[in-house]
Amino acid sequence: MSFEQLGEFFKGLWESTGIAGFFADGGWKNLIMIVVACVLLFLAIKKKFEPYLLLPIAFGMLLVNLPFAGKELFIETVEHVEGGKDITHYSGLLGYLYYGVKLGIYPCLIFLCIGATTDFGPLIANKKLMLLGAAAQIGIFLTFIIAISIGKIPGISDFLSAAGSPVTIIDGKVAASIGIIGGADGPTAILVTSKLKEELLPSISIAAYSYMALVPVIFPPIIKLLTTKKERSIKMEVTREVSKREKILFPIVVTAVVILLVPSAAPLIGCLMLGNLIKESGVVPKITETLANSLMYIVTILLGTCVGATATAEKFLNPLTLIIFALGIFAFSLSAASGVLAGKLMCKITKGKVNPMIGAAGVSAVPMAARVVHKMGQEENSDNYLLMHAMGPNVAGVIGSAVAAGLLLLIFA
Repeated sequence: MSFEQLGEFFKGLWESTGIAGFFADGGWKNLIMIVVACVLLFLAIKKKFEPYLLLPIAFGMLLVNLPFAGKELFIETVEHVEGGKDITHYSGLLGYLYYGVKLGIYPCLIFLCIGATTDFGPLIANKKLMLLGAAAQIGIFLTFIIAISIGKIPGISDFLSAAGSPVTIIDGKVAASIGIIGGADGPTAILVTSKLKEELLPSISIAAYSYMALVPVIFPPIIKLLTTKKERSIKMEVTREVSKREKILFPIVVTAVVILLVPSAAPLIGCLMLGNLIKESGVVPKITETLANSLMYIVTILLGTCVGATATAEKFLNPLTLIIFALGIFAFSLSAASGVLAGKLMCKITKGKVNPMIGAAGVSAVPMAARVVHKMGQEENSDNYLLMHAMGPNVAGVIGSAVAAGLLLLIFA
């Protein structure tokens, strides 16, 4: 073998390695995404920020941004259909698994598992707390309006296009995908975005789970700003005991009422309430155990890794991602504030029988939001036990976010 041939051999060998990919055009973007993935891994492992989903999301992001690895794991092929909409096909290990996200299977399965771990007793015992769960969804729709307004700014589309954003027009579908972050429900955000604007899935999902993990940081300043020390010290009366019959009837009645009013919410509400009915019926304990443990963890790994695999440099590193993160924190904070303000109103109407802090738990971050409220209540009054009271609006928020998602899909899907 001549020196020239030997040189060509080593050159080809070098160019086939992922390391060479960092020196190719755009390789620096992959390096940035790997750094982002490592930061998320640090937050998940060291800081324990939503580790069950943030860990697989970050690792999926790491996998596809290692140069050339994405071509083996997650392959997108666009089929141009004459006179119709282009169809995207997925292949590779993560590509095949991604169909569970694209078709909305994984989010609904997670809702099925959540239902099997949720106790609606506090909400059934004090049904007016459902209003707090509804109030906490206001952030979704106000953020939607703001996003639409941003999309109408002259030159915004040209700016996004020049910056290489995967989406250049902020229309109703984009605004709905951003607004749903305010529901503080990762699976719901993923389902809505995958149905309306799939290109934004990496940014939306990472923003949603990042802010959910930051509930202990975001909520206290908002609650303290909107309430007085006296209001935060209010002790609530022990709620009545809920019968087994009520707990069994609740998922059946909610399913019928919600789906009759908002049929597009059927996948999420149906799965959530089926899981809860399985739990409360008590006749299939092995299925309940499977849903609450094995299936939940399996689906979470699949969902997180596949969503992370969509976070390529081309889709993530653009100005629209910054807009999404900014509007996402606004939606999240506004939802918490709306819940607190509704709690203050309920406190006034009931003449001080409701601690307004529990309104902040009206977002769908179960049970973290309720725990934060409980902790703050004990800081003001060591005899104040708000956990079960806060769980009422907290589980109502799960229903509320599913209904909000159904409304958005009904309008824009």
